[in-house]
Amino acid sequence: MLSLLIPTYNYNISELLTSVHKQLELAHIPFEIIVFEDGSTSPNPSYTHLKYTKVITSKNNVGRVKARKFLAEQATYNWLLFLDADVMPKNPTFITDYLAQLSKGYDAIFGGFYYKNTPPNETLMLRWKYGKTKEQVPARIRNKTPYKIIISANCLIKKDLFLEINKAMNHSKGYGFDNLFAALLKENDCKVLHIDNEVHHLGIENSLRYLKKKEEAALTLLKLEKGGLITAHDNDLLNLYTTLKTYYLTGVGRLFFKIFGPVLKKQLTGKNPNINLLQVYRISFMCYHS
Repeated sequence: MLSLLIPTYNYNISELLTSVHKQLELAHIPFEIIVFEDGSTSPNPSYTHLKYTKVITSKNNVGRVKARKFLAEQATYNWLLFLDADVMPKNPTFITDYLAQLSKGYDAIFGGFYYKNTPPNETLMLRWKYGKTKEQVPARIRNKTPYKIIISANCLIKKDLFLEINKAMNHSKGYGFDNLFAALLKENDCKVLHIDNEVHHLGIENSLRYLKKKEEAALTLLKLEKGGLITAHDNDLLNLYTTLKTYYLTGVGRLFFKIFGPVLKKQLTGKNPNINLLQVYRISFMCYHS
């Protein structure tokens, strides 16, 4: 019935595996867990003591997109539950809450993200603030625009649909492909449901590293837009870029980034980053590199 798929790279998933394995056994359903060690130099310990669990190791790091495709191809069951390595289910009913949705006719179900209320170390503030304001969104709001907040790190999806969509995601390593994933779900008119079945996001990067990732995601978005690979979408950043491009204002954004980019970067990687300024930074960054 259910294949739980976890790609990991140099991250200890012992606690995560123990938690979800216990929940799967208590659910009394056919299941399997497949872990993909994506070129890890510090691989996880053996999990041969856990029933229906196997670890597949890759010598080379292939990246999240290809790792998920490989895992889906190896899966036995028709429903795939993707979890990132750096998450932990918030509730002990995590698995059964997902199972309760299977008969409702949806193609993909997203549980959402949760961040602790206590602020982390000041060097991690940008990722934590972004997560709290942009990703930790109740299901009732996410369902109003179901293709807008797509977090594939906690996703239940039909195997045949995922593999079909993945054909259009035949890209090498990179960051920001959730934007394409969301667009393809919308383009294919997939029935998407959001529920309040969150996972704690534990692997919070430092602000400088996360800002680099947001830059990489912006470049990925530019590449997809220029290649005509992302059309139907609900992405605010791309909508704003398209508007600026239509009115020939990308030059203004380019100049703005050249002058104010370093100042914004300092603010965003400081003790109290402003998430509204992050959007300004990202759009001007896109204009600068367009």
